[in-house]
Amino acid sequence: MIKKQHLIDRFVSYVTVDTESDPSSNTTPSTKKQWKLANALVKEMKEIGLKNVAIDENSYIIAELPSNINDKNIPVIGFISHFDTSPDFTGKNVKPQIIENYDGKDIVLNEKENIILSPSYFDDLLLYKGQTLITTDGTTLLGADDKAGITEIISAMEYLINHPEIKHGTIKIGFTPDEEIGRGAHKFDVKTFGADWAYTMDGSQVGELEYENFNAASAVVTVKGKIVHPGYAKGKMINSMYIATQFINSLPKMETPEHTEGREGFFHLHNMKGAVEETKLQYIIRDHDLSHFEARKNVISKLAEELNTQYGSEVILVEIKDQYFNMREKIEPVMHIVAIAEEAMVQAGIKPLIKPIRGGTDGSQLSYMGLPCPNIFAGGHNFHGRYEYVPVESMQKAIEVIVNIVQIVAKK
Repeated sequence: MIKKQHLIDRFVSYVTVDTESDPSSNTTPSTKKQWKLANALVKEMKEIGLKNVAIDENSYIIAELPSNINDKNIPVIGFISHFDTSPDFTGKNVKPQIIENYDGKDIVLNEKENIILSPSYFDDLLLYKGQTLITTDGTTLLGADDKAGITEIISAMEYLINHPEIKHGTIKIGFTPDEEIGRGAHKFDVKTFGADWAYTMDGSQVGELEYENFNAASAVVTVKGKIVHPGYAKGKMINSMYIATQFINSLPKMETPEHTEGREGFFHLHNMKGAVEETKLQYIIRDHDLSHFEARKNVISKLAEELNTQYGSEVILVEIKDQYFNMREKIEPVMHIVAIAEEAMVQAGIKPLIKPIRGGTDGSQLSYMGLPCPNIFAGGHNFHGRYEYVPVESMQKAIEVIVNIVQIVAKK
C-alpha cells in the first residue's frame, strides 16, 4: 500500500510542528501555533489531488474526494482527526526516534536522563516485536494522538487517488483544532461537511473500535483564604491550601484514574496551584453511566457546601462545566456503521476490539450534533507523555481499514 518510508516521513513532518492547545485560552484555535500545521495540511491535500479543500477562520479543515461511481444512492462518509496535542505534557521540539525491527527489549529514549521505555512496565510493546516503532526522545510527547490519524487519512486518500480502479462514493475529510481541551467539535460545521456518518481515527492499539465513551465534565474548585503576617496570625489567618487538602482527601480515594478501568468512572485532579490566600484545584469528572456522572458532579458540589458550612463562610467556590456525553445513545440506532468498520478490520486480518473509550473524541460531540461518528484505532500507545510511541505497521493497517471501509460502503 503506502511505502513505509513515505509514511514515516509524513508522520514526522506533522509531529515536529508544535500544536499544543491551551485550555485557558478563549480563542479558536486556542493557540496560534496550530495554524502552522493546519495551513500545511491544506497545502498538502491540494497537492495530492483532494477537492474542495477549505479552512475556515477557526482553522477547521474540510476536504473531499469525489465519488468515482455514477450512483447517487451511495452514502457520503467522512473521516476525522485532530491536529492539536495535549497540554498535559510538552509538544515543543519533538525529536522522533525510529526503532527498526524492535527486538522486544528496553528502548533507551534518553541516555543522559536515563529515560527507558520498557516492556516490563509497558507490556503492550511485546505485541510489536519485529516491527518499526516511532518513539519520543524522552523529553516530549510524540503527538501520535492524533497526528497518526491525520497521517492515515491523508495517506489513504492519496492511495485512492493513485488507484482509481478502487471504487468509492464521495468521501469527506475533516481536521479539527483543540480536541485535547474538549472543544474540537464546538465549531465544526456538520451541515457543510455533508456526510451521512463519519469515523474518527483517534483510538489506540490495532483493532480498537469504539462507539461509547465517558460522559465528561470539568470542575474548577477555588478555595479562598486570608493572608496575615504569621507572627500575628492566630485566629485571623485562613490557609487555603489546608482547606484544599481537606477537600482533596474527602473525595473517594480509589475513584481516580490509576485505580479504575473499563466503565468505572473517576475524579481526576490534574492541576493545582496554591498560596495561603487562594488555591485552585482543576478536576475532570468522568463516568460512562449518565446517572453516576450526575451523582459525581453532585458529590463535588455537596462537599463544597459542607466545608463552607464547617468554616462558616463561602471559602470554596465550584464551577462545573459539561464537556461531552456518551455517544452510545446516538450510535445504537445506526449500528450498521459500526458493523461496516468491523467488517473492514476483518478483511484486513485484524481482530476487532470493541470496547468503551476511557476518554472522549470529537466523535462523541459530533454524534450529538447529528453526525454519528464511531472511533477507530490510529495505532499509538501511552498518549500525552514521554513514553508515547506508534508502530508504523499499525498506521499501515489503519490505512488499509479506511480503504476497506470506502469499498464496503460502495458495494452495499
